[in-house]
Amino acid sequence: MLFKQQVLLRQKLFVLGSLAIGSLLYLATRVGSLDRSQPICPIEGQSGSHLPEQIPLRTLQFKRGLLHELRKGNATTEQIRLHNLVQQLPQAIIIGVRKGGTRALLEMLNLHPAMVKASQEVHFFDNDPNYAKGIEWYRGKMPFSHPHQITIEKSPAYFITEEVPERIFKMNSSIKLLLIVREPTTRAISDYTQVLEGKERKNKTYYKFEKLAIDPNTCEVNTKYKAVRTSIYTKHLEKWLKYFPVEQFHIVDGDRLITDPLPELQLVEQFLNLPPRISQFNLYFNATRGFYCLRFNIVFNKCLAGSKGRIHPDVDPSVVTKLRKFFHPFNQKFYQIIGRTFNWP
Repeated sequence: MLFKQQVLLRQKLFVLGSLAIGSLLYLATRVGSLDRSQPICPIEGQSGSHLPEQIPLRTLQFKRGLLHELRKGNATTEQIRLHNLVQQLPQAIIIGVRKGGTRALLEMLNLHPAMVKASQEVHFFDNDPNYAKGIEWYRGKMPFSHPHQITIEKSPAYFITEEVPERIFKMNSSIKLLLIVREPTTRAISDYTQVLEGKERKNKTYYKFEKLAIDPNTCEVNTKYKAVRTSIYTKHLEKWLKYFPVEQFHIVDGDRLITDPLPELQLVEQFLNLPPRISQFNLYFNATRGFYCLRFNIVFNKCLAGSKGRIHPDVDPSVVTKLRKFFHPFNQKFYQIIGRTFNWP
């Protein structure tokens, strides 16, 4: 009897031991699996990381947690202090151009852990009432960030507004300026399309593009039409060059950003002296939307608003040809100034 009890006890102990070992093995495997499922992001100071130690990486929890609370105004002063957060004036600005891809560029650059973006267009330098509120009002519109992260904002009207270059120069004469451009005729039609959509939402009528872009009296390109004037890039850039050397500008190919964004983003990383962090993993083509969407990590993706990628109306081919012929000499001068050419007709 005693012998049987001892045998049963040993069997129970064996079963319990096996269960314990199995649980430990499961936990070890599970932890390893969880570690592998985390976003691949170098840790500050980790061997093999090329990110300078003075630029702290935003973790997923911080980026989607505390920053979200900051945007809602719910974060406490103590949270801000503990995380060493500040509101900085931008060290880089996307100055334009309208309908060139400024929103796409801003959102894509936000993939970089050393970049922090202002969510809304601030319109500080191009809006007199806003500018009169002063530089601290402008700073208050900037996102919270670590001291060594780069704050960036975008307001496309900056590029074509007369007073803006001098105003930005007075704030920071060494600021980095990003200009994203598209083929001028395509950009003008895209500009028209956005205005047309706004008119249609309000049940208002609007002229056809051809009637606006071509002067009916002379049958020449109507340079008084804002969509046409905006596409004469060299005229606007020359005003900026009165204050800033050409080396402080980086020109982004907006057409290429649509079809093959990574090379353009890598050029911007170099211009801003950032370590390379944006990769093909962060960009995936959405066939339904017809353009690239963003992947921050294995669980968080983002596409641009549905208003992006509007279908352009059909435009008389003769008008397109006339516009392209008109823009050609301006384009050539633009190429000479910036030291880069584009595949524009």
